[in-house]
Amino acid sequence: MRVKILLSLVLALLFKTIAAYSNGKIRSACESLKPEHGYSSSTDPPPYKLTVNSSKFSPGDQIQVTLSGATFFKGFLMEARDFGNPEGGPVGNFTVMDSAKSQLLKCGQGSAVSHTSAGKKMEIRVLWNAPENSPPVVSFLVTVVQHYNVYWERIPGPVISQSGVVPSLPNPTAVTDKGQATPSPLPPQPFSSEGCGKTKSCLRDPAGCVPAGGSPCFFLSFSVEGEAVLFELSGPADGYLSFALSMDKWMGNDDVYMCVRDGKRVDVSAAYLRGRTHPENIIQGALRDVAWSWSDGVMKCRFRRGIYTPQSPGRFLLNESYYLFMAHGPTNNGKIHRHDCQPLISTNQKVISGVPEDLTGSRSPEIMKFHGSLMLIAWMTSVSAGVIIARYFRDEWPDSALFGQTVWFQVHRALMIFTVSLTFLGFILPFVYRGGWSRRAGAHPYLGCVLMTLALLQPIMAICRPPPDSERRWMFNWLHLSVGTVAEVIAVLTMFLGIHQQALRLPEPGSTTVLAGSIVWGVAARLLLEFHSRGLLKIGTSNSTDQEAILSGQPGQSVRDDKGSQFRKVVLTVFLCGNIGFLSVLLYTINNM
Repeated sequence: MRVKILLSLVLALLFKTIAAYSNGKIRSACESLKPEHGYSSSTDPPPYKLTVNSSKFSPGDQIQVTLSGATFFKGFLMEARDFGNPEGGPVGNFTVMDSAKSQLLKCGQGSAVSHTSAGKKMEIRVLWNAPENSPPVVSFLVTVVQHYNVYWERIPGPVISQSGVVPSLPNPTAVTDKGQATPSPLPPQPFSSEGCGKTKSCLRDPAGCVPAGGSPCFFLSFSVEGEAVLFELSGPADGYLSFALSMDKWMGNDDVYMCVRDGKRVDVSAAYLRGRTHPENIIQGALRDVAWSWSDGVMKCRFRRGIYTPQSPGRFLLNESYYLFMAHGPTNNGKIHRHDCQPLISTNQKVISGVPEDLTGSRSPEIMKFHGSLMLIAWMTSVSAGVIIARYFRDEWPDSALFGQTVWFQVHRALMIFTVSLTFLGFILPFVYRGGWSRRAGAHPYLGCVLMTLALLQPIMAICRPPPDSERRWMFNWLHLSVGTVAEVIAVLTMFLGIHQQALRLPEPGSTTVLAGSIVWGVAARLLLEFHSRGLLKIGTSNSTDQEAILSGQPGQSVRDDKGSQFRKVVLTVFLCGNIGFLSVLLYTINNM
């Protein structure tokens, strides 16, 4: 009997709770606007919207607010909030226009409107009465229940303002329970670069590209509109586009704004980047008038953000100067992954709400540009010239000396010391930039360490080499040649991997073609000199057996030596001109990254 009584009491309490939800007496939800249904808010775009009959008001005015949708709803809770302090509770009071469908709730110092029954409704109209002490800007929020387990929480409605305070902000953006945007679609036309540097600030990659042009263009623009800034971001991306405001040129402690593709929609949100990790504290409350599109592989998103965001204290103030980062990368089920290439970073800091500028930027940090340039100079040109001099020019300038040594040896030694010095300087720069070892650079840093070791080993062996008449001299010659050859091969592999690193990703396929061309050019020059040294090219050598026996002091032999020497010098000159040409193209490309 006691069990039956207890069960009856429990059922009565459950019935009373359910009945309370259906009759709209939900004062417990006044602060959070969250129905206590035990389910999460829907992440689908809400099929409901709020509209007002005026975007301006004065204290004492009545503003008509209409809740409507593409489908029915059973329950709702509507409030007006101070736009600058949305968590401060309802402001003003409502007047119901249809008491059969809606009723007033007392919520703190203001009022709210809710349903009177669980009947299906398509539209609700009420009047909001502006109080005498009304805040300058007011926004409307509504939670709509379609079924007991299907509802949309805190859908932002229109933002209205007192005359002369802030311009109206139409086209409100819906928000999911995760704080991400469910914005409206943008028209298919690309953003315009017209007015860059005059009416708005722009950051583009490549520099000066036009979003409406046929070539890929990553485009960020922002312009001041009253107390807000309008941002537009577009580019060829299947996953996500983002930009960040940063105090320095290093990722971390940044204010980030992301456009993330999730299926057929794009979520637009703000976040905080603590370091080289995934963004944190993803919210949308600071963004207004959000819209997006994704078509033919090009993503576009647009939103407004207040210069000051008292409702989101974590956001950076837009009246201060920051470096701008712009990045893109892949996603998986709406979750972002590491960007495809190094972010584009503005050359200088920019006051976001300041004078419009046409900004420039680079995807490669200066320190990494120096790293790549030093390594290319060392292993494309310096070491190649040094090897050619040592192998094919030993017999040149026999009667000349340079600082007490033969000319070829001094030139060879100078070029090799220059190579080792550039390699050492280039080697330490990535560690300075990264602050340690890079775990994302693949085999490139490992090969770089091997190359640095071999480069240092060569001068050590040279210092310890035995005299020319020593029986062990041949061992040094072969070891010196073998280590040098292995170092050159590893250098080639390292350079090809290096120009594809994120911190110095040169444009493809042009950069690979130029580097490959320089390698082929160097091999061709060495083959010509090797064939000539072995007598396979009859330039400056005799075709007659009798003439080969002529003493070197005879005139004929002197002419033949002069021709051979001239040929070698011509090959060296042509090689250096071509090599420096290839090198200049790559250095120019690096400088313009």
